[in-house]
Amino acid sequence: MSNTKTGIKESKTTAPRAASSDRELVITRIIDAPREKVFRAWTDPELLKQWFAPRPWTTPVAELDVRPGGSNLIVMRSPEGKEYPNRGVYLEVVKNERLVFSDAYTKAWEPSEKPFMTVTVTLEDLGGKTRYTARVWHWTVADRETHEQMGFHEGWALCADQLAGLVKKGYA
Repeated sequence: MSNTKTGIKESKTTAPRAASSDRELVITRIIDAPREKVFRAWTDPELLKQWFAPRPWTTPVAELDVRPGGSNLIVMRSPEGKEYPNRGVYLEVVKNERLVFSDAYTKAWEPSEKPFMTVTVTLEDLGGKTRYTARVWHWTVADRETHEQMGFHEGWALCADQLAGLVKKGYA
């Protein structure tokens, strides 16, 4: 099934989780791979480029300084060739368990022009599998609504499928 706004194919294997706030969007799924592999796919630039944008979009640039206070630059490219740079800063990094990052800051704690979201990725060990949860907090209800209209559930679900496929095929 495709979202008519984004043209992104929807995933049937990833369901939205109930959000605890009117500014929050959440997806979760069980990934058939250990959380170490899932964490590495989030923190290795060459691996992240392979799954981060919902196909047919691509991720030509991934610069990741994965440490609290470290910055990132991830560029997503549309099928038409338009690029969308996303800058942020890691707020928390717990190896193989949790990543928290935000676009409220760019490099070196410089405030961004318009903060949009803070993301918490948690990886729960399920004995060789991983419960993957991406919780996205928005600065305003309007930002959350905009993100939903952009295709959050469909896009992030497809990316979770791509991530699961990458780690399951055993890149490491």
